Amino acid sequence: MAYESSALYKESIKKWHDSRILKREFQAGVWVLLYNSRLRLFTGKLKSKWSGPFGVTRVFTNGAIEVEGKEGHAFKVNGQRLKLYFGECQEISLIGVLYLEDS
Repeated sequence: MAYESSALYKESIKKWHDSRILKREFQAGVWVLLYNSRLRLFTGKLKSKWSGPFGVTRVFTNGAIEVEGKEGHAFKVNGQRLKLYFGECQEISLIGVLYLEDS
């Protein structure tokens, strides 16, 4: 009886867990953010858990996604660790420097 109840419990927990997983589909060319799971070990109030943006280069059928950073280094990640990036991907450049002594 205990074995049957544990099997029912595991089945209901699996159903609940699977219903909470978000189905995300990415196409090549979109920008994404990568979840940094190592920051949970070293907590900090103002540290962002997301790094990026990264460009998607390839999408595999098993859920793996190949992303490329701004430096050009490509690597594969799990699709569950990514979310879409809605910001603009432009480089920040220094416009001008104003010294207070000159004014």
